[in-house]
Amino acid sequence: MKKMKEECLICKAPLEYLERDVPVECEICHKREMGKTRCVKGHYVCNACHMEGLDAVIGLCLDTASRNPIEILEGMMAQPFCHMHGPEHHVMVGAALLAACRNAGGKVDLQKALEEMMNRGRSVPGGACGFWGACGAGISAGMFISILANATPLSGEPFALSHQMTSKALGEIGAVGGPRCCKRDSFLSVLAAVDFVKEHFGLEMEKPDVVCTYASQNNQCIGKRCPFSPANH
Repeated sequence: MKKMKEECLICKAPLEYLERDVPVECEICHKREMGKTRCVKGHYVCNACHMEGLDAVIGLCLDTASRNPIEILEGMMAQPFCHMHGPEHHVMVGAALLAACRNAGGKVDLQKALEEMMNRGRSVPGGACGFWGACGAGISAGMFISILANATPLSGEPFALSHQMTSKALGEIGAVGGPRCCKRDSFLSVLAAVDFVKEHFGLEMEKPDVVCTYASQNNQCIGKRCPFSPANH
């Protein structure tokens, strides 16, 4: 399969990341806002339109009995709403973990938890990995622990655990380095969370050996430097 050279959802042209926010208008919903990301031809798609159809995540997670969050995550990645890169991953990581955790015996009101994950994850914009210094996939893993442990800004141990989870996930992502790959960073975050939940909550989700099948869709694939590259397995 040839590498895809398109990234813009409108015209398939490469994306560019600007140094500062500029006025932009979404080509789909025509909402006007400030943004840093557009294609080289000037097209801009807002986060909400980029995540159109993401509500299907809730049904997918409620319908699975799998204890394997990678399997659940890849099921989401195969859906039409999921692109090679995008803020949808900021919801999907935490949602897959919530479903697998519940199926592994965790005390989770899954419907309620998924709705909360949807609300929180959607608030992390695309490009956070580069512009915030915190990948949304790693943040999503921290949100998962926050929901699982009922953390609030005033809680004690749950507050600590959610931060430790985010730190662990971001540490794994940072150790590999850039450029960004939403698939790689999602896998790293999920695998880190599986170990974290086993250690701190005594719940054992399945932890498979992950081999990437998305390299041909990623113009910035880092090849053998990626721990999930087929060349490393």
